[in-house]
Amino acid sequence: METARQSPAAPPGAPVAALPPPPAARMGWGRRAAAAVVVLLVAGMVWASLKPRQEPPIGVQTTTVRRASITRKVVAAGKLQAATQVKLSSNISGDLLELPVREGDVVKKGQFIARIDARRYAAQVRQQEANRATAAADAAAARVEVARLGNELQRVQRLAAGGNASAAELDKAQQDLRAAEARSQAAQERIAQAEALLADARQMLAYTTITSPIDGVVTSRQKQVGERVRGGELQEDPIVIIATLSNMEVKVEVGEQEVIYLHQGDQADVEIDAIPDKKWPAQVVEIAKNATVRNAGTEQEVTTFPVRLSLTVAVPGALPGMSAQASISTETHANTLVVPLQAVTVRTEKELKGGPGAKPAAEPAPAAAPAPPGAARPRRELQRKVVFVVDKGVAHPRPVELGLASENEVEIVEGLKEGETVVEGPYKVLARELADGKATRALKPGEGAKIP
Repeated sequence: METARQSPAAPPGAPVAALPPPPAARMGWGRRAAAAVVVLLVAGMVWASLKPRQEPPIGVQTTTVRRASITRKVVAAGKLQAATQVKLSSNISGDLLELPVREGDVVKKGQFIARIDARRYAAQVRQQEANRATAAADAAAARVEVARLGNELQRVQRLAAGGNASAAELDKAQQDLRAAEARSQAAQERIAQAEALLADARQMLAYTTITSPIDGVVTSRQKQVGERVRGGELQEDPIVIIATLSNMEVKVEVGEQEVIYLHQGDQADVEIDAIPDKKWPAQVVEIAKNATVRNAGTEQEVTTFPVRLSLTVAVPGALPGMSAQASISTETHANTLVVPLQAVTVRTEKELKGGPGAKPAAEPAPAAAPAPPGAARPRRELQRKVVFVVDKGVAHPRPVELGLASENEVEIVEGLKEGETVVEGPYKVLARELADGKATRALKPGEGAKIP
């Protein structure tokens, strides 16, 4: 702290006068300019922070609406099976004595397959042969008796004509002849009966030898030599299964929403899991009219219809039971507008009417607790199928009407024009982020969908 200085001329004890302050230093032009720059920078930063930021364009994959032919495809999975399969059983019961064929053996029609113990049936044949011989002998004796009584009647008739035989004797001779003729006719019928029984016994004996009814391959051998074979019309006891592997079929299950498009004779391509990277031509030969219902009465209930497709060419190495997928062509439209399947998405009416900047619907919320009985159900928002059209770098949703759909493309019946540019991906952008008026930029090949 500065002390007041005393004037040398002032007497002692006189009051000391305060000195005036020194003059203040003046700010130069350089400092003023620097201060102005700092103020402008601070103001610019504040203005920039308060100004709304413009969203960068969304990276999208685009394609062009074009004209092409499109075919509706119905895809279904199933199993291979032989077009003709025979479960070879026996018509009689007995012990299996011979079975020379093995699984995989190729057999011809009429080839020996198996033999059943025939001793019992051979004995029945001999018995019926003896019965027939007895009936034939009886018939011969009856014929001799008829001839004898015929001669006797003629003798009585001559005697009666001369008055040496009575009318009663003549009547008796006539009646005896008629009775003998009846007995002879009965003997002849017994011969026919014996022959029928003999034929049946011989047929039963023939059943002891089993032959193949078709040309094919033994796909299963279900009995072994020494086992008891149970034959009969009311039960099935297969010995072997023979299938014609040269003609194969595919039996697939088609959903109820797609089976209505199928017709007998529709062409198809079949892929067999065991023979990859190849497709085999096939044709629909049968569409079942009875549905197969699984998990009936539950939320997982599924209704399908069996469909049989015949492979039109031989498939080397194909075996019954192999898994296969069939792609059935049901209908074709030529020279129609098409876009990729992934270009079609959905938006609610509210989103379409919201104008530029409207945000797409959020992810569906978890399922809430069931409403109490009698409570009004929430009304679901109507959704429409749309395609986003890019015009001058800006995306706009366009409601469309769809037609046929193939594996990769879908027909546009109404809503687009040929040559327009539409967004086909990425899926996340189409489903969640893209909205009317959004700026877009085309992604380069191999570039991700992240916003820069």
